[in-house]
Amino acid sequence: MEALLPLLINLAGGAVGGNIAGAILKNLSLGTVGNSIAGIIGGAVVSQVAPDLIGTTGGPNAIMGILTQLASGGAGGGISMIIIGLLKNMMGR
Repeated sequence: MEALLPLLINLAGGAVGGNIAGAILKNLSLGTVGNSIAGIIGGAVVSQVAPDLIGTTGGPNAIMGILTQLASGGAGGGISMIIIGLLKNMMGR
């Protein structure tokens, strides 16, 4: 159960990050659902990679761990939405 909460936080952060990236880069946007799905994928990838890169997210300051997970999930979600949006645009040409 302990491992599920960080994953859910990363997935939520990814969905938000994907939608923020879609709002900023309208030409790459996949729509709300598409941005969310792309973001969730990015958040899932980051949830597997981030602990190795930035260390554990637990410890004495749980709030910082949660914020780190949200930020890393959001960044991963935004990046994956951009990559998928670019691929979609390239295939549409």
